This record gives sequence, C-alpha cells and structure tokens, in this order.
Amino acid sequence: MTRQQLAFLRSDADETLFGGAAGGGKSWAQLIDALIYALRYAGSHQLLLRRTMPELERSLVRVSLTLYPQAVGNYVASAHRWRFCNGSELEFGYCDAESDVVKYQSAEYDVIRFDELTHFTRFQFTYLLSRIRGANGYPKLVKGTTNPGGVGHDWVKRRYIDALPPNQPVPFDGRTRLFLPAKVQDNRFLMARDPGYLDRLRQLGEHERRALLEGDWELTKGRFFPEFSRGTHVIAPCAIPGEWPRYLSIDYGLDMLAALWIAVDPRGCAYVYREVYESGLIVSAAAERLRAAEGPDERIRQRFAPPDLWGRRQETGRSAVEIFAQHGLYFDKSDNRRVTGWLAVKEYLQPQPDEQGILTPHLRVFDTCTQLIRTLGALMADSADPNDAANRPHELTHAPDALRGFCATMRADTPARREERDEVDAFLAYF
Repeated sequence: MTRQQLAFLRSDADETLFGGAAGGGKSWAQLIDALIYALRYAGSHQLLLRRTMPELERSLVRVSLTLYPQAVGNYVASAHRWRFCNGSELEFGYCDAESDVVKYQSAEYDVIRFDELTHFTRFQFTYLLSRIRGANGYPKLVKGTTNPGGVGHDWVKRRYIDALPPNQPVPFDGRTRLFLPAKVQDNRFLMARDPGYLDRLRQLGEHERRALLEGDWELTKGRFFPEFSRGTHVIAPCAIPGEWPRYLSIDYGLDMLAALWIAVDPRGCAYVYREVYESGLIVSAAAERLRAAEGPDERIRQRFAPPDLWGRRQETGRSAVEIFAQHGLYFDKSDNRRVTGWLAVKEYLQPQPDEQGILTPHLRVFDTCTQLIRTLGALMADSADPNDAANRPHELTHAPDALRGFCATMRADTPARREERDEVDAFLAYF
C-alpha cells in the first residue's frame, strides 16, 4: 500500500479527495476504505457513485468481486450492492443526467463515495451531500477519487486543489476538507508489475498526458474560450473616466440574475467594471438589486436584455422588461444569436495592436468580477457543435450569456444607431 493510499484510508476529514495522475491506486483505495468502514460500523450504509452504470460494472464492481472476501458478505447483482454479515451495505449507484440525483431524494447514507468526481456537476455533488445523514452516531463522510478533466473539473479544482494545501486537513464552516495528490510514481507495485505503463502514458496527446501522467490541473482542452487568460484579460480596478459611455447587459432568470456593467474607451475597448450574480430574485427584486448596484450619479447609456424578456408572463400579464421599466430601468433587445455572439466575444478577447503597435485585447475585466472570470474560463464547447458553447453545466452559462449579448449587439451596431445614441447623450447632457 502506498503512502497516499494509507492516508486516504486513515482520513477522518469530512471531505477527502484523492486526485491527480492515473495509476495512483485511487479506486483500489476507495474499495478498501469502503470495506473497512462497513465492517467497523455495523448496519452502516454507503453509496459509491460513477457517472454511468456501465462504468461501474466494468471497473469498481468487477474489482470488488475479486477483492472482497465472500466470508464477510455477498454481492446482490439485481440490487447493485454488497450486503455484509453485520448488516452494513455498500450500494453502487450512478447519476448520468443531472436530474438522476432525485432518485436518491429519500435515501440516507453514512458515507457517499465519488469515483471520478470531476465527471459530476457541482449541482449533483451538492444535492447528494444532503443525503448524508442519520442518527446512528457514525462518522458522516464524503470521499472522492479522480483524475483532472471532465465536466466538473473547474469546481473540483476550486474546492480542493486551489483552496487547500496538499496533505493537510483544512476547516471550512465547521467541516474539514483534505486533498491528497496522486502520482503514478507513488504506486511502486504498478511500476514493478507493469514497467511499460509510464511509456504508454508519455505517448498520449499533450492534454491527456498532462492530466493522466502529470496530474496537472491547469487544463484548457474543451474550453470554449481557451484564449481567455487572467494574465491578459483581468486587471485591477481603475478609475473609469466620466466621458466613457457605460452599458449594462443582463441575463435573467429566477435561477440567476447575471448583470455586467461595461465601459467603452475611445478606442472601442470594453472594460467590465462591475457585476451582479445572484439567484432567486423575482423581477421586481432583480430591478431593485440592479438599481442599488449603480451609483446615484452614474449615467448608463444603454441597457441590453435578451429578447425573451419581452414575452408577457401568464401569471402577471406583463413582460419582465415592463416590470424593470416600472423600476426605472429601460432595456433594449440584445442580439441573441449564439454563434454570431460567441464570435463577437472572441473578437473582443483577441489582442489587437494599439497606437504604439502593442498587442492588447479589446476586453478587460476587473478582478472584482469574480463570477464572470470563473465562468468564462470554465465554459465548455458544445460536443455536437464546436461553434457553440455547451449549455451544461447551466450554472456556467449566465455571465457569459450576458457578455455575449453586449458583444454581439455592439458588433452589430451601425453608424446610424451610433449617431442616434450620440444625439440622445447630447440631449441628456443639456439637462
């Protein structure tokens, strides 16, 4: 047993992630740890998850049949679970679609284990945490194993890799989290029995090699905006000159209000200087939240909202933009074309030479706009259409959609519309 495998078995942190390179013995440690817990705590219930059932059956289930002694329990294939002689159970489960988590709604588990945690969305993970409960006094734990990559790569990286020093339990809101990095070289048994394994990993493509051989969490493959870079596009807040026109672009739903305030300099470069990212707001509350975010003397030249907010709502007979208008917020329709809009965002991100010939992007984001920075960098490409961004995880789409509305509308602007806005500005300035 390797040092990191032993640390995983000994960990009593509320959440433990054993992650990194392939071949570190992570799944084996997960199964051994589950067996030890089941035998130590009679009548305990554990859930071991993969994203799909076929993945479970050809990996963890098959290994457990050779690893677990028949004297301590038996595997019930029809129920997908081990039943042990002391009344404990280890259930194998899956969550292919996001909605699959509801099938565990009434369940109670002492431990939930995730194999390949990065294959799960943050919503699935958070929902399943609520199923860890019970009055038996047994330790209530989350234990995960994973390689870098997958739909959940970014939230797992933020929760465990970016936030935690390796090998040290850290308290968070009364709970503890532990990240144990995995390296293939730690598994001396695999190295001795299969010396060619490292060479096969070295022959993979760059992305797969970095993830599986090096356990590198700084991956960009599959990102819709690989050109987006903190070093290039994110800046510290600075004063916005009063003469620069300012815009507001929103994406709104009850699940999330994403609002971006953007100033444009004389060269046409855009600066995202403020954001609101908040869920659970009805339209009137969203309007008040936007008004509260703006300064009392702040002049917004134009506000953009997606066309669907002009539809009248059955429960009120009014559209969302009508309710916004009642609160003093007047919106114009943004250009909601997806592919055209994403191309416009990419144009803004692309560095262009300035007057001195220095390459600078046409979009900068203040580092206080943390949600736009996070979601724009994490947004994935649609596997069925490389020209479009993926709609899942949906939580990642809101702020980028608000930015898309601004970029697409500004790129579609015409001289006549600009002249009309200038006349309005002059009129307002007069008063």
